[in-house]
Amino acid sequence: MSWNPAQSLLDTIRTYQGSRNPAVRKLAVLQHRFWSVVTGADIPLNTRIGKGVQLPHPNGVVIHPDATIGDNCMLMQQSTIGVKSALDDSVPTLEHDVFIGAGARVLGGITIGAYSTIGANAVVLQDVPPGSMVVGIPAKVIGSSGRLP
Repeated sequence: MSWNPAQSLLDTIRTYQGSRNPAVRKLAVLQHRFWSVVTGADIPLNTRIGKGVQLPHPNGVVIHPDATIGDNCMLMQQSTIGVKSALDDSVPTLEHDVFIGAGARVLGGITIGAYSTIGANAVVLQDVPPGSMVVGIPAKVIGSSGRLP
């Protein structure tokens, strides 16, 4: 077994969500608190996280509890997914195979299309079409991510 705090954090979330046993859930809560401190990430236990999600550098990653993260997404350090919009109660949805660069912010009730790439420090406030690359503040589509299947 190797030292992988980010994977341990995600594992505690999956254990908590997948168990109906109160004792297992309490242990998962304690483990989640420990791994949250170790990683410096703020990912609530009820967040919907797909399979294969990676946090290579989890420090500073913040995910809103109502946000949805699809399968095989990668979130780099200091990224923020989901602050409720002031106009409504919606939060972001990341479809599968999305890459979020370091320091990026994905805010409001938007959808990030599959195979999209969000550049470092981008502030995404609008929907991103599948297979797009976006950068800037506010983020704009600059082309294809080159990652469509």
